[in-house]
Amino acid sequence: MLKKLLMVVATSALASTAFAGDAARTEAKQVIDLKDGTTLYIFKDGKMAMEDKFGRTMRMKKDTVMETKAGQKIIMHGDEVARLDTLLRQGHEGG
Repeated sequence: MLKKLLMVVATSALASTAFAGDAARTEAKQVIDLKDGTTLYIFKDGKMAMEDKFGRTMRMKKDTVMETKAGQKIIMHGDEVARLDTLLRQGHEGG
């Protein structure tokens, strides 16, 4: 019984994490995994925001050079921390 309960809790936690990013991924024009484990969101207006490997928004200075997992270099434009934070929280609050 305890094992089943733990499985339900673990599955719910994973589902919650997946839904948390859905609003952000839908709003973004492009989502790019970076070499350091962070995720870059590029919105339709060209502005960008970053999420750390733990799913939290993080601040990035303008014109910072980032590297994708594929080795491509990208320069940070428009630190949209509040925008991404709002989108990530939508999944945790039920939309």
